[in-house]
Amino acid sequence: MRCAAALLLAALIAPMALPGTGNAANGPAPFLPLQVSTVPGNGDTNPYGLALVPTTFPSYGTIKPGQILVSNFNNTSTQGLGTTIVSINPGTGATGQFFQGKSAIGFTNALTVAQAGFVFAGSLPTDNGTPEPGPLLVLNDKGSVLAQLGSSDYVDGPWGMALNDQGMTAQLFVSNIFNNSGAFDGTIARIDVSFSGNTVNVIDAVTIASGYASHADSAGVVVGPAGLAYNAARDILYVAAEGDDAIYALSGAGHATGSLGKGELVYSDQNILHGPLGLIIAPDGNLVTANADPATFPPGTDTSEIIEITPTGSLVREFSIDPNPGSAFAILTANKGATGLFAYVDDFVSDCTIWNVAK
Repeated sequence: MRCAAALLLAALIAPMALPGTGNAANGPAPFLPLQVSTVPGNGDTNPYGLALVPTTFPSYGTIKPGQILVSNFNNTSTQGLGTTIVSINPGTGATGQFFQGKSAIGFTNALTVAQAGFVFAGSLPTDNGTPEPGPLLVLNDKGSVLAQLGSSDYVDGPWGMALNDQGMTAQLFVSNIFNNSGAFDGTIARIDVSFSGNTVNVIDAVTIASGYASHADSAGVVVGPAGLAYNAARDILYVAAEGDDAIYALSGAGHATGSLGKGELVYSDQNILHGPLGLIIAPDGNLVTANADPATFPPGTDTSEIIEITPTGSLVREFSIDPNPGSAFAILTANKGATGLFAYVDDFVSDCTIWNVAK
């Protein structure tokens, strides 16, 4: 597993040395990654969301530029009742608690951080096992709730998210499990916002994609449109459609005034994709997704994989992060000065694996 991870890491953040090889300018890179528990003091488990705090983020708050945020879906025993977001220093593995809610939230894979000093965190709580639409929480840099974006902002059970950060304005792309009547309805909304002081103002909201499979799931509570990754240069939003076992591309997502349907199919080999959830764009332009392994995944197949494909739909490589199904959720990659970062969460053991590799 470690060798496969090293090969994927090298491809994601090339040109960098493989773990353990280093280079003359920067010295040896770590042979093994950091593995950090994401369980906070209240015992929340099942990390779903993963986000990097931008280098331009204000440095006087609770979280600092360069840290990683991880949000939890479960409490100690029940799905959809998690209330916490933890911070991780990717250099040392030191952790802290950024946010803790007072009632059931069920933080999802919809987690992102805007450089203006705001954190957006999606929720999908459960009530006696029944999933319910949750809002998108807007937090400041100290972990205080500033606002909640809900049905009036086209947010109904946010399951995944991407951010087009433009400084004092931004576009939030949010994948929804429900519609505003509380029925299963897989859609994607774009919310255009501006930032002023400690306030987020919604300028416009529109449904830009629809038609994705969305339903309850015995293992993962729900499945539907999930991970989103936005290529701002090409104005393409990539969608990990968990319920469809497919990756789609929405061209013109940043300017669409109505639904583009599901978009163009990129990849759908169901011998490989078993409910893709987390989704990122690697620095080389390839797409990297995580198999969520819903209850319907094919028997005898590899479980809890991270998979890399080209934007044109060719498989590059795949590797399993855990032998147990349902473990691969959120993934993250970034170039940070002299180092590259590749991280993923393991939902089964509730930890975050972080590779820091010298360029």
